[in-house]
Amino acid sequence: MAAQTKVAVIYYSATGITYQMAQAVCEAAGEAGADVRLRKVRELAPDEAIRSNSGWQAHHLETQDVPEAQIDDISWADVVIFGSPTRYGMIAAQLKQFIDTTGPLWAQGALVDKVYSGFTSTATSHGGQETTLVSLYTIIHHWGGIVVTPGYTDPSQFVAGNPYGASHTSNNGEIAPDSIALGAAALQARRAVQISTALKKGMAG
Repeated sequence: MAAQTKVAVIYYSATGITYQMAQAVCEAAGEAGADVRLRKVRELAPDEAIRSNSGWQAHHLETQDVPEAQIDDISWADVVIFGSPTRYGMIAAQLKQFIDTTGPLWAQGALVDKVYSGFTSTATSHGGQETTLVSLYTIIHHWGGIVVTPGYTDPSQFVAGNPYGASHTSNNGEIAPDSIALGAAALQARRAVQISTALKKGMAG
């Protein structure tokens, strides 16, 4: 019997939008048969900045029990799905800082041939969703990883409209992810699990 595919969902979220998408990814990956870990990256912002935004403060408190990501979570996983809001068209500094700690794994060749994917959210329409995901995938190319995206592999993607990864426009955190964004996140998770499972089976054979 083939070993269960292991998925690490590693995200950063300030006000909870990306967190909600991460939950949808976890749920779909679990339904696809994977063993799933949900991990947030460490917050770098000072407490006074967090307290200055009621939504940020509330989300910080409500997710205080979510385990923080460690590089061992990447070692463990067959699939790593990253989530981050956009910051000037790139991933948030909190996620980038975590990724920058993976040098020892890279040096060991431990990041190669895993499946990777990403999802994002922005405050405004066309606020850098695609560039954020493309910049994330540039990192994966350096790792020798296998990028899996939702593409236009399902009719729903012609509504969601982003072949690079699930994305959502939150209007500065005021609009929660809708069924379209959550559906794209679920599709993305299922594809990542399916392709990783097939890859593992093929490499074992």
